[in-house]
Amino acid sequence: MRIIPAIDIIDGKCVRLSKGDYDTKKVYNESPLEVAKEFEAHGIKFLHLVDLDGAKSKHIVNHKVLEQIASQTSLKIDFGGGLKTDDDLRIAFESGASQITGGSIAVKDRETFKSWLTNFGADKIILGADAKDEKVAVSGWLEESKEELIPFIQEYQKEGISYVICTDISKDGMLEGPSFDLYKKILEECQGEHVEGPVKNFKLIASGGISDFDELPKLAELGCEGTIIGKAIYEGRISMKQLEGFIVNQ
Repeated sequence: MRIIPAIDIIDGKCVRLSKGDYDTKKVYNESPLEVAKEFEAHGIKFLHLVDLDGAKSKHIVNHKVLEQIASQTSLKIDFGGGLKTDDDLRIAFESGASQITGGSIAVKDRETFKSWLTNFGADKIILGADAKDEKVAVSGWLEESKEELIPFIQEYQKEGISYVICTDISKDGMLEGPSFDLYKKILEECQGEHVEGPVKNFKLIASGGISDFDELPKLAELGCEGTIIGKAIYEGRISMKQLEGFIVNQ
């Protein structure tokens, strides 16, 4: 299972929110690059970079931070937040993103999102399936849609999607543990021989609520391909040494 630390950006700074609420913003470091370099120094190879200003503005904003981290580390970065147009994607990839995550757009503008899958390939595009009570949430989690989570994922599987990041918003930033039952349900419904469509290779990335190290082997055992860890690192609940050991021992 891949370990993917998260850096969320507001005003060019490394921050964390609780349940996606911008009023709960806490700045952890003025320099996201410094944070990324520390991750790299401990054997981390992947990074989840979220442009929270972009999510609010509905277009890419913090691409300079992306460019800085991509050019000064070897981390493979998946980048999301406010990506709405082909131009946003062009800027993200030119700034060094290995993959991009599309959430709101996959709900609100299916044709554009499907065209990205066709034009860039399923290995470059991640479906951001963020949920509250198994309903998909959009617009930086400021809105809840009527979309049911699992049918939503399955629809995009038929279009060729392989990578899915699922965040249970009720858990995000709360340090109360991840949604094991939800991830188990998604994996049962979206993986295996019974899945229709061209892609059988389903990669679920768990996100939200990770609170201590013991949860990581459980997520791996469930079959999650990766897990995104944010506040637990910044609050010292999971140490970089523990993550380093987990990566080495897999």
